[in-house]
Amino acid sequence: MPPIAIRAERSFWPWACVGLAGSVLVALAGPHLAGGPVRWWFDPSLGAAVLYAGIVALCVAWLALERLAVTTRELRIVGAAWCLPLLLTAPLFSQDGYSYLAQGTLVHLGIDPYRHAPAVLAHVGQAHVLGAVDPFWRHTTAPYGPLFLWIVSGIVALAGSHLVLGVLLIRVLDVAGLVLLAVFTPRLAQALGADAARATWWVLSPLVLLELVAGTHNDLLMIGLVVAGVTFAIERRLLLGIGLCALAATIKLPAAAAIPFILVACADRRSWFSGVLVAAVVVLAVSVITGLGLGWISTTVFSTPDKVRLAITPATALGWTVAQVVPVGARGLESALAVVAFGLSLVLGAVLLWRSRRESMVRNLGIALIAVAVCGPAAWPWYLTWGLVLLAACPRIQDSRALAVAVAVAVFVVKADGILAFSLHTAPVFVVLYVATAVTVVVVLWRRRPAVRTARLRPLAES
Repeated sequence: MPPIAIRAERSFWPWACVGLAGSVLVALAGPHLAGGPVRWWFDPSLGAAVLYAGIVALCVAWLALERLAVTTRELRIVGAAWCLPLLLTAPLFSQDGYSYLAQGTLVHLGIDPYRHAPAVLAHVGQAHVLGAVDPFWRHTTAPYGPLFLWIVSGIVALAGSHLVLGVLLIRVLDVAGLVLLAVFTPRLAQALGADAARATWWVLSPLVLLELVAGTHNDLLMIGLVVAGVTFAIERRLLLGIGLCALAATIKLPAAAAIPFILVACADRRSWFSGVLVAAVVVLAVSVITGLGLGWISTTVFSTPDKVRLAITPATALGWTVAQVVPVGARGLESALAVVAFGLSLVLGAVLLWRSRRESMVRNLGIALIAVAVCGPAAWPWYLTWGLVLLAACPRIQDSRALAVAVAVAVFVVKADGILAFSLHTAPVFVVLYVATAVTVVVVLWRRRPAVRTARLRPLAES
């Protein structure tokens, strides 16, 4: 074995242990800092310093692994070790896990979660479930797909009144999503001519482990199914890929965006009808089997995020900042800008869809999903994973160290109790940040443009 390889092997395991130590610290400090009325099954009452020391250790270890010659198998082992403590701790950086249980309880009791909010649980003997839900969401109907809520209703039937057990069982779904990513992201990277090990490394990012696994978010199962579906489509198993993406949409609706991209880039005209039919059959079958019908495909699915005002959301940041100077209503301006921003993201998505081919489809879909996440009414950091897991499999993009650093920084945006670390008064700072980022991107693309044009024209000149 060459000396460099020996040094890489020797330095790999110490960094893996640093990351594991960080994961353990986060798990131990989490229950005390997460807040809420639910008492976790362990709570050593450690302070915020321990939590953030763990986050820093996990981020540093992850970034360090990027420079080492590690294999996909080694990264999967490390990922399993880093995940285990996070699977056992209380929901961190979000209390959505308890909202899932409340909505699953509604389904279990035969109450339509798309018409009735968790508040009705107070009248049917389930006040303890309602008490765990953030008051902000107690009067909001479910924004999730029928398959997810149907599965959670089964979890409620198993866990009974034990909320801690319910959350732990929901995390089994997170494990399923993470396994799908660990299997199919490197496979997709190989199909695209990218590095499979590096793609696996992206799956282990702190944004995935902390915001999705520790955060107990159903986004992990959704993106796992999407990556699997896109992989099958790239491998020319079109209908299976579309079927999995349609199934992912019944977990959370943004997954449906993958279906038109697959059809445009990978299907011929004869396959279009079959692809649309498969997607429709999957959605209809799930809606009927779960007994929830098609009422979940409505504007209420999109209206839920609009209730949140985050300083990091571009539309909110700009609207609030302008309202401090111009005598207009901040809330109304934010809503108007949110509509405009979301519309622009859809236009960008349409352009990317039109320009998609088999070799560019994964990249274009990843960018489109990130654009929708950023330009939506609430840009929570974990929404970025929708597109990042796809970009992780794309050549050149997966090598971006600037993107890796941004991902590591993003985990510090939300506090352990699920509250944004930045108040609305910091909105002007984010406006400046976004403008600077946009200008930088435009300048970089403009400087590259002449080189690209010259490269394209040279063969014609020589001929």
